Amino acid sequence: MNVQAIVVDSPGGPESLQLRSVADPTAGPGEVVVEVVAAGVNRADLLQRQGFYPPPPGASDILGLEVSGTLDEEPVCALLTGGGYAEQVAVPRGQVMPLPPGVDVVTAAGVPEVACTVYSNLAMTARLQPGEWLLVHGGGSGIGTFAIQWARAIGAHVAVTAGSEEKLQRCAELGAEVLINYREQDFVEALPQPADVILDVVGAKYLERNVKALADGGRLVVIGLQGGVKAELNLGALLSKRGAIIATSLRSRPVEQKAEICEAVVRDVWPLYASGTIRPVIDRVLPLADAADAHRLLADSGHFGKVLLKV
Repeated sequence: MNVQAIVVDSPGGPESLQLRSVADPTAGPGEVVVEVVAAGVNRADLLQRQGFYPPPPGASDILGLEVSGTLDEEPVCALLTGGGYAEQVAVPRGQVMPLPPGVDVVTAAGVPEVACTVYSNLAMTARLQPGEWLLVHGGGSGIGTFAIQWARAIGAHVAVTAGSEEKLQRCAELGAEVLINYREQDFVEALPQPADVILDVVGAKYLERNVKALADGGRLVVIGLQGGVKAELNLGALLSKRGAIIATSLRSRPVEQKAEICEAVVRDVWPLYASGTIRPVIDRVLPLADAADAHRLLADSGHFGKVLLKV
């Protein structure tokens, strides 16, 4: 039996994404096969399509790090190492979660990657506390829109950067208190006070200014490298603040760690969906065959929240 999937024959632009019939996935030890309803689109997918972010050994080379769908006719969502842009995907059982309460099965495709990324970094690693200040770079992204809501839910203060006034206003509606247009303002100067935690998707380009923006005992968490991989660091500046720089990747973590993160998210984050404290922010839903358009949208930063592909 074959399934439809988006494949990349050779690394390149969005036009290299092709809808084709492939062999259906088989579940390995500890895995289950989910019937996919929708898949989330992430910047990591764009990097993989270009040949810059190969899947870990043994993972599917089909793009897609999160899906929603059904398992034994029960609606579920799942965090993946790959394989999401397809009608079926094999996934470790511990990375399959029930739908967030009150979230429909299509919308739920936009939740696993952002919820697991933000919770694992801000709650489990940086240990953001009530009353602390969080700076989120890219407030209008899927990660950003979730991070704003989660941080406000636990009682932290939130500052965001974004590239347009429209995006900043929508971040404010989600709870962001300090709005910084990075095209017009220096975020270090625009902060009302230094940040206890910074969630950064930019990387090298922002490293020096991120360290300047940190409070005493501040934690800089780097989860993306949109602004490059190499930069000089003034260790004296970091030392004087007793600051920490943490660089993490969710995709490459061991299966056991991912299962622990998924379990913690269901326990601690799902109730916030149930109460309406957090809601998914979806920019649009496109057919699976239009994956190239979805990639162009993300590349142009023409979205607010998540872009999904419906199977």
